[in-house]
Amino acid sequence: MTKRKKELTVVENVTILDIAAEGKAIAKHEDKVIFVPYAVPGDIVDLQLFRKKKNFAEGRVLKFHEYSKQRIDPICEHYGVCGGCKWQILPYAEQLRYKQKQVVDNLSRIGKIELSPIEPILGSDKTSFYRNKLEFTFSNKRWMTAQEINSEDKFKNMNALGFHIPGMFDKVLDIKKCWLQDDFSNEVRLFIKAFCTENDYSFFDIRNQDGLMRNLIVRTSSTGECMLIVVFFENDGDKINALMQAIADKFPNITALLYIINQKANDTITDQEVNVFKGKDHIFEQMEGLKFKIGAKSFYQTNSQQAYNLYKITREFAGLTGKELVYDLYTGTGTIANFVAKDAQKVIGIEYVPEAIEDAKINAEINKIDNCLFFAGDMKDILTQEFINTHGRPDIIITDPPRAGMHQDVIESILFAAPQKIVYVSCNPASQARDLSLMDAAYAVEKIQTVDMFPHTHHVENVVLLIKRISNE
Repeated sequence: MTKRKKELTVVENVTILDIAAEGKAIAKHEDKVIFVPYAVPGDIVDLQLFRKKKNFAEGRVLKFHEYSKQRIDPICEHYGVCGGCKWQILPYAEQLRYKQKQVVDNLSRIGKIELSPIEPILGSDKTSFYRNKLEFTFSNKRWMTAQEINSEDKFKNMNALGFHIPGMFDKVLDIKKCWLQDDFSNEVRLFIKAFCTENDYSFFDIRNQDGLMRNLIVRTSSTGECMLIVVFFENDGDKINALMQAIADKFPNITALLYIINQKANDTITDQEVNVFKGKDHIFEQMEGLKFKIGAKSFYQTNSQQAYNLYKITREFAGLTGKELVYDLYTGTGTIANFVAKDAQKVIGIEYVPEAIEDAKINAEINKIDNCLFFAGDMKDILTQEFINTHGRPDIIITDPPRAGMHQDVIESILFAAPQKIVYVSCNPASQARDLSLMDAAYAVEKIQTVDMFPHTHHVENVVLLIKRISNE
């Protein structure tokens, strides 16, 4: 006998009260907190609860009885389905207010540390077309909207080139226009999709692991250069050459036209060979006269203008005089290391990805910087007491770890190194707060500056200056 599905609970006329971590709105019902996406404080709604725990629940909006006075119309036609840019319905000033609140909440609640006065959040001048990199996915089973499903139309072409639906690894929403990257990105994506459709190129089937077209990566830079990386699953030389030549003919302004054949089970390209079809294998970013080489696998902050502001704040917090030994942890392509080098005696950069370190060395050479040393390897394996004893105790450590924060061994090495200052740059205030609490006995928070790199999302960058406490011994 088939077990009947339990009907989901519906609660009516609930007022949205606030916004929590991860950007979800908050409501309350019978003393239980309910987390809700795509709602803003002041909305009065009916909610369907799809996940219930002891102290909280998650719900989705079934009906709006009254819209909040804060709410504005989203600019993107894909809003609410794509899963990105969830805060489009909030005025930008309100987005900034909630982001700053999120940082303060994380540092005080998770870190439980004494906070210095926090500087006003630095907003982004551009709130659309601000990204310099986007990655799209090909799929032969596109996500259908509720409107399409409820219509009587029959859809023969199920191919998509767009973004994954949140939480669904095999569902991709076909994107007509994305407001995150300039229109070159939209034009080239739509051209490639049309060419592949007209010429019967197969789109990737992630479950069966077959199909020719897999991914598309578009990178642009503040210098006006652009890179296009087409990722194929199958190695069909004739079809690959035909598509790449069509792209080259249609978009002669592409500086680096590259392709990759990735036959692995996952989409990562860090271990894949990059083939140059036309142009160079890199583009350049530029700030304050410094040039930074960006390859297909290079990490670079995705908002170029705000990256410049972020690095200026980092340099200002470091307060360099030209006499300091600086360690730049998680240096990537050496952007921060090279950016602060002229104001330091010596900079040592450490990064996990070997290709990034090679780019860092090239960047230093391009910019005629001779006081930087770079090392590749796992941070917890490289940054040891032996390493510090060999290369010297740093006066200042700048650290910009991934979202997960720093490994316990890395924190212990930092405490052993005992620099006078630590400048901690983070894209995740929650993991940053955890790490700060582990260093709180030895370091006090002196300054905090939040930078909005990602308008219309809950994501944010946060810079904290730590000063070594005076020992009572």
